[in-house]
Amino acid sequence: MYSIMLIEDDRKITELIKVHVERYGYKMYLADDFSDIKNEFAQNKPDLVLMDINLPFFDGFYWCSAIRSISKVPIIFISARDSDMDQVMAIENGGDDFITKPFSYDVLLAKIKGILRRVYGSYASGDNEYVRLGDLVLYSDKNIIEFRNKSTEMSKTEFALLYHLVKNINKIVSRDELLEVLWSDTEFIDDNTLSVNVTRVRKKLESIGINDAITTKRGQGYILTDNWTK
Repeated sequence: MYSIMLIEDDRKITELIKVHVERYGYKMYLADDFSDIKNEFAQNKPDLVLMDINLPFFDGFYWCSAIRSISKVPIIFISARDSDMDQVMAIENGGDDFITKPFSYDVLLAKIKGILRRVYGSYASGDNEYVRLGDLVLYSDKNIIEFRNKSTEMSKTEFALLYHLVKNINKIVSRDELLEVLWSDTEFIDDNTLSVNVTRVRKKLESIGINDAITTKRGQGYILTDNWTK
């Protein structure tokens, strides 16, 4: 049974979400001490977090960043705030998805199921802690890549992007596919965010001695070639 922690100070909304979500077999934890969300999270150890933005003491962005300092657990923001900047802030602070209030409970459940399946279930990358491609090693438990005695740490998004390209070596991966792998909802980010992350991945690869590995295929997507492995 997967457990979900709901961090929302509107008790009417929390009870409604709790009833609908528990109906599908999930265990719900409701945040109680909004001055110490990080400690409550550490005690409950949920598999997924639903996070409001407007909270007492500190906002959801603060607590998302605090949780990210100790865990990679998926975090879905649920908020009445729907500006582009709020969604960008959610991403930058480690959020995985964003749902605007009012929302359909069917949509909420679909997103919960999708993320849990991708992180823990049939779409997960597996139990192996590393993947090797030639002399390149990707350590999934640490988000670190290593190449010929040089290593660098990546963000969760950068690592997931590179991991998917490695799994599809020498194949063109469309932008839409990468967006689905990374964020599950392509409306969650603007079109430039993926380009920015691809640029960051290229720089991380260059920092450990892998140059010109990712090629942009205009109108199609990106391809990771294996010329550098030879």
